[in-house]
Amino acid sequence: MRLLLDTHIYIWAVTDDPKLSQAARKAIVDADDVFVSGATIWEASIKAGLGKLDLNIQHLVAEIAGSGFKELPVRAAHAALVRDLPDIHRDPFDRLLIAQALFEPLHLMTANAQLAAYSDLVMTV
Repeated sequence: MRLLLDTHIYIWAVTDDPKLSQAARKAIVDADDVFVSGATIWEASIKAGLGKLDLNIQHLVAEIAGSGFKELPVRAAHAALVRDLPDIHRDPFDRLLIAQALFEPLHLMTANAQLAAYSDLVMTV
């Protein structure tokens, strides 16, 4: 299985947050490939700048490779696919991650149950 981690899942994974269940951790370890989107770093950077997250963004960037994950750049085709998504969820970062998961294809691991309405590729943990 190839996984794309939602922003909060990635942060929980690299900070060893107990909010990330053992089953989710096992799925990450067992995955063939685990991807972190450039959009995840962008979202975390914005939230850190607004004081909503207390994180070292450079550490988050370094932990992509440090955790054995792969960086998934945001491509024009990903951004274009956002337009065609149903209006289920309005968060632009989540919509971009859904588009990336559908385009690549990848399983998007998230704790946001609302995103499951987009596709069977969404894994809610």
